[in-house]
Amino acid sequence: MKQILQDLSSGNTLLEDVPAPQGRAGHMRIMTSASLISAGTERMLVDFARGSLLSKAMQQPDRVREVLQKARTDGIASTLEAVRSKLGQPLALGYCNVGRVLETGTGITDFAPGDRVVSNGKHAEIVVVPHRLCARIPDNVDDESAAFTVLGAIALQGVRLANPTLGEAFVVTGLGLVGLLTVQLLQAQGCRVLGIDTDHDRLEAARQMGAETVDLSRGENPLDKAGIFSRGRGVDGVLLTLSTDSSEPLSQAARMCRKRGRIVLVGVAGLDIDRADFYEKEISFQVSCSYGPGRYDPAYEEKGQDYPMGFVRWTEQRNFEAVLDMMSAGSLDVAPLITHRFAIGEAAKAYDVLASGEKSLGILLTYSDADEAARQAKTATRFPLAPPGRKPGHR
Repeated sequence: MKQILQDLSSGNTLLEDVPAPQGRAGHMRIMTSASLISAGTERMLVDFARGSLLSKAMQQPDRVREVLQKARTDGIASTLEAVRSKLGQPLALGYCNVGRVLETGTGITDFAPGDRVVSNGKHAEIVVVPHRLCARIPDNVDDESAAFTVLGAIALQGVRLANPTLGEAFVVTGLGLVGLLTVQLLQAQGCRVLGIDTDHDRLEAARQMGAETVDLSRGENPLDKAGIFSRGRGVDGVLLTLSTDSSEPLSQAARMCRKRGRIVLVGVAGLDIDRADFYEKEISFQVSCSYGPGRYDPAYEEKGQDYPMGFVRWTEQRNFEAVLDMMSAGSLDVAPLITHRFAIGEAAKAYDVLASGEKSLGILLTYSDADEAARQAKTATRFPLAPPGRKPGHR
């Protein structure tokens, strides 16, 4: 089967033929029909891989300290060999997958072969995914729309932490895919939304969704705009859906907020903040973790131990379901966010678009060789790649 891999040493993004993975207890084997490239996360990974060894080290200071410690204990030659070996392991890309269930592992009763599902599976013709990281797709939601579910859940978890109420005024800073999904989710909560970005097309998309906007490329002042937008009272909350090393967006968010406003960091930003900005207004600040409760918990994800609904209403799986329900009801429309489509065999072109700086939002990959993928799934005996560890920006 075909799978997209990132070579961390050479920086090349590869489309490789690899044996299909085998099923496991508590997991489902899924034949992929479409997957979505996560522009922010995957661009970060590709840029990381294409950087020099020095730039890789600068982006991972904790790993550098581990390498130095290993060099002191094991010697330089052994350490260099270990580093080269680690960088030589290709990284499987992707976490927004749509397909049909081929088979379910033991212990799974809520899915069956033939079900059309979303998952956080990789860009591959066959994936094996824990069933808590899957959700069934409503009949009236097409595969292309469903591919946005995982990113929608990331946006939704940020919105849940911000706890918006009907009529409140919110700012969304950063209008990429997650930012534009956040705009729609806030509006579905009955909120007024002000979007901030530098890209004219993304700002126009936000306006088409009903948001007011601030165009930083034209020198518009976000603090002045937020003051007018909030009728001089300060906004109720800010969601930061961007990726930057700068702490300025967080500082601006605090200055925009009313007393006891809320700020949620969904993306990545610098955290060098002025205590006074937060202290005087008693502003709350929280970092959102991916798709929601259960993420990175082996008991939930790998062993399938669900959280009791009475105590944890919205797990990552239930967030997937909520996003799909909104798509089914027509209150979340992702069609305008699709800018490119490529067959899996043209994956190199898709990643060229991602890395080139060409304007893009939703880049979809389609998989047409379903019969061949199914045949390989029946005959393959092993999956040769070691499961990669979490990398910078990995969701």
